[in-house]
Amino acid sequence: MADATATEQQARSLLTAEAVRARAGQMLELGLGNGLTHFTIDLDRMDGVAEAVVAVTRRAYPTLDIPFHARWRHFVLGGIDRWARLADAAAWPDRAARARAEFDLAIVSVLLDAGAGATWRYRDTLTGQSIGRSEGLAIASLDMFASGAFSGDARAPFRVDADVIAALPLASLTSGFQASDANPLLGLEGRADLLRRLGGLVAGHPEIFGLRDTPRPGGLFDRLAAQANNGAIAAPTILSEVLNQLGPIWPSRLELAGIPLGDCWRHPAIASDDATAGLVPLHKLSQWLSYSLIEPLQRAGLEVTDIDGLTGLAEYRNGGLFVDHEVLRLRDTADAERAHAVDSLLVVEWRALTVSLLDRLAERVREKLGRSPESLPLASILEGGTWAAGRAIAFARRPDGAPPLKVISDGTVF
Repeated sequence: MADATATEQQARSLLTAEAVRARAGQMLELGLGNGLTHFTIDLDRMDGVAEAVVAVTRRAYPTLDIPFHARWRHFVLGGIDRWARLADAAAWPDRAARARAEFDLAIVSVLLDAGAGATWRYRDTLTGQSIGRSEGLAIASLDMFASGAFSGDARAPFRVDADVIAALPLASLTSGFQASDANPLLGLEGRADLLRRLGGLVAGHPEIFGLRDTPRPGGLFDRLAAQANNGAIAAPTILSEVLNQLGPIWPSRLELAGIPLGDCWRHPAIASDDATAGLVPLHKLSQWLSYSLIEPLQRAGLEVTDIDGLTGLAEYRNGGLFVDHEVLRLRDTADAERAHAVDSLLVVEWRALTVSLLDRLAERVREKLGRSPESLPLASILEGGTWAAGRAIAFARRPDGAPPLKVISDGTVF
């Protein structure tokens, strides 16, 4: 029993930002020692990456007043903050009610935010614009939320009820995303399945998600608020709650001591003296979600501390930034033409190296901008930033803006 308890504790240790940063750092050290199977690393090219990030940051945010990299940025279209306009016009009984709605929206929208593919577009009814990729997914999910597609009460559209999404028909998502044979959206069934899993999990745990209301994802706000110490909560605590409470919704991947490890993968070169040896946690979507929950907590009057305790995001724009700038080089150049499974050693190496290189890049960007970690946290550098610079060089290198490496996605990782 003692051994089982110890293994469970070791498993839960992987459900932390600290573990992501430590294992990613180990991967970078292996790479710098020429010990990786698929990549070599040229840190001499990092200054060029920092210059590119500074350039796009200054263009987007000339005053360097940079918000966090969060889902809320994608709800701004044509200079209009769609969610803020809806939320400001609504009659909320208190700040907590708005925060629950924002948790509902952020959780569902982020879970729907895996790569859309290069061809899918969402036609915005207000502007007539056709919007692709992450921004299109955001506006589509916001439109569904605002129309009450996830609510069980027609008089209260701004909510996500567990029983509604637990039974969500694929047709509802297909229609909401305007997906069709002519407008294909990658991983549509995977997205629908993920929302159903979320609904089932939330409905089954009213003690976590139903403290102030019928069970809904937004109930996580009350659980986090209850953990605040003198009105403050640390960002890594947000991630731990997201991972521990929402972890079981992910499709069955790795488990340890019966605990689902989420966005965590095997790499034999990663060393540890316990049962977690060879495991690389990355938690991309969960960290993206955690970043997106910071602002609702702040608007509700809570202070969020240690924002840099979260890590950079192991996704293809940040990762592509380092490949396209040749900080990361493939040992076998033919790998650029092959499609790689998300659990392949190449993709695991690429994603872990991305996380660790983002920390190093952040230091250089702050130096060039004359900012401290407090005044320019990693969350703002990602927004300013690395994601935009990764997209910019992708379009400069390839007409369709595709990432430099091809990953076979099931709609729940990238």
